[in-house]
Amino acid sequence: MDSETNFSTLQLTCPICDQSSVRLFRKNSYWIRECDRCHHQFSEQQPTAKSVSQIYDGQYFQGDGPGYIDYLAEAELLQQLGQYYAERLAYYVLPGSVLDVGAAAGFILQGLMTAGWRGEGLEPNPRLAEFGQQQLDLNMTVGTLENYPTQNRFDLVMMVQVIQHFYNLKLALHTASMVTKPGGFWLIETWDRSSVLARMRGQNWHAYTPPSRSHWFSPPGLERLVAQYGFQEVARGSPSKWMNGQYRKSVLRYQLMDKAWGKTLAQGLNWMPDQIKTPYIGGDIFWGLYQKAV
Repeated sequence: MDSETNFSTLQLTCPICDQSSVRLFRKNSYWIRECDRCHHQFSEQQPTAKSVSQIYDGQYFQGDGPGYIDYLAEAELLQQLGQYYAERLAYYVLPGSVLDVGAAAGFILQGLMTAGWRGEGLEPNPRLAEFGQQQLDLNMTVGTLENYPTQNRFDLVMMVQVIQHFYNLKLALHTASMVTKPGGFWLIETWDRSSVLARMRGQNWHAYTPPSRSHWFSPPGLERLVAQYGFQEVARGSPSKWMNGQYRKSVLRYQLMDKAWGKTLAQGLNWMPDQIKTPYIGGDIFWGLYQKAV
């Protein structure tokens, strides 16, 4: 893939602090770079607006790969995750209006709404947005944060496992800041590149999956980034995440596919029941709650 296809553009300086960067390694034919100053990691070839619909098509939500093997089968677990975040938010803010960025079908949003939040889901995949609107009776908008209208205002902008996917990080966060009310909040969940697991696995860390993911953060790095938009960290933690057997097998198979012995080992995963629920204990995911200045 190259820039001539309008699928990717080259990013050589750090998208956070605009300083120089160096190449670390290649993954899926994409170079991963690291900033010389703040050590943010990012893909050298950044997606474009035209590529979003191709990356996050139906295959991302249903198929063996970096996404979901069957997103809809995760409905209950995702709703529970939304309820988990509603409980965390209750310590800092009363329920109000929320924009759920990268909402998919809206299951996390639905879980949040059980605690009194009212919201809108923003999702680039039109089929999933339609499912959320028709089957879950949610207010859904098809699109990306980069092109979302800035006249709307929300008490909370929720970005659960989405900030690493933005094709224009600065524009997306500028838009998020514009639509957040003074004193409002961002809730961000993402992978932790500074975690023990990430450092142990190195370039084989399972979160390195360009082009679907283009950025890899650390908690201090994300805190510095949001400060550029007038936000201050008020809380941070590790989410309570669960996976069903079907999704866990899909993730493991994806990690094994490029190894000589991987196919044989992957076949041994068939013993795991699809519906069994197990906690995610990788320790390489974090969430942060950030408040906008009044």
